Amino acid sequence: MLGGAGFGVLTASLPIEAEASSLDNKTSVNENDRTYWVSVLHKMAAPILGNISKQQWRKNMPMEVSPTFDSRDPGVGYLEAFGRLLAGMAPWLALPDDVTEEGKLRKKLRDQALLGIQYGVDPKSPDYFTWRGPSSQTLVDAAHLALAFLRAPKALWEPLGPITKKRVVEEFKLLRKIKPNESNWLLFAAMTETFLYSIGEECAREKIDYAVNKFDQEWYVGDGWYSDGAHFSFDHYNGYVIHCMQVESLRHNIPAGGKYKEMYERAYKRMQRYAHHLERMISPEGHYVVVGRSSTYKNAAFQPLATVALENKLPEDISKGQVRAALTTILRHIYIDKTFAPSGWLRMGVVGDKQSNLADYYTNAGSMYVASLSFLPLGLPANDEFWTCAPQPWTSQKCWNAEQFPKDYYVSY
Repeated sequence: MLGGAGFGVLTASLPIEAEASSLDNKTSVNENDRTYWVSVLHKMAAPILGNISKQQWRKNMPMEVSPTFDSRDPGVGYLEAFGRLLAGMAPWLALPDDVTEEGKLRKKLRDQALLGIQYGVDPKSPDYFTWRGPSSQTLVDAAHLALAFLRAPKALWEPLGPITKKRVVEEFKLLRKIKPNESNWLLFAAMTETFLYSIGEECAREKIDYAVNKFDQEWYVGDGWYSDGAHFSFDHYNGYVIHCMQVESLRHNIPAGGKYKEMYERAYKRMQRYAHHLERMISPEGHYVVVGRSSTYKNAAFQPLATVALENKLPEDISKGQVRAALTTILRHIYIDKTFAPSGWLRMGVVGDKQSNLADYYTNAGSMYVASLSFLPLGLPANDEFWTCAPQPWTSQKCWNAEQFPKDYYVSY
């Protein structure tokens, strides 16, 4: 069922300032889609940002791990949750302040996020992140925090105090000792170094170049798809990581040389093509193909589609109304009451509370917050056409309702 269009005051049926644990999905079909998206993101964010802003996160939220979790320090999950959450929230947090209920909530969460960054790099804080342990996982989630800074520098980086900025830079540079795997992990090193370059710090350019060249020249398999390393796997890592981190790494390095602009334009076209695939993967009922490892990452798979929607660069044959309607329907299927634990954490499954078997050996409760990455269109203001236009049927709905829909094609970039 499609949600209603429009924007404006948050509905009384969904009290946005309520405690996260009190929110549920028993909402009216006429409810504003944007209000619903904000309510879900708030429910995800409130336990994390509320606790870390008071330096009570580790105290109040023991880190849950996969039944098959490996031997790494589970404390890495706190940076994992925080960095991944902010990477998706960043464009929304970057919107200007206003006096609406949404605007007040956004400012509150932004202020909490800034405190979280401060405490997360303060060695004297009880919520200091596990930066310097033996686990290489820290590189992954520092990259997501770097992505948040790059997506919202004026909201999440510039307001930080000089001591906090210095500490972030120091922690990022110490990550250079971690040798990333020959996979999407190369892009994590590229992201932290790209962020350092963007703020005028010395960067390890060889790490950036090695990553972007691998994906641009060696691991692109065609028609919008990259291989995650030397061997192709049919999973959602093109959505979780590869397309957006390749594009962002190249976008922010354009001032460093003309080759980056050419590679950026090519990578963006590939991401737009992949967005076509994502939209067509959504069934008429609003479900999607659950395939490959890390399926617990939920709707994070739709990050590339969300990105081109945010940047007003959807392919010409995909409308804003169909993207919003499709993504909203996916969210309504995933974020039922039992998808959240009583403690407020997202559970380690796709939907509900009976799918912990899907958690991989590297999965903890913090891993789930990569799901924020498909909420990027909230970075568009409430009066943007994406939010105000009428909902429209997406491609598979048109197909199976015997309506005309665009034929597909193959592209080569």
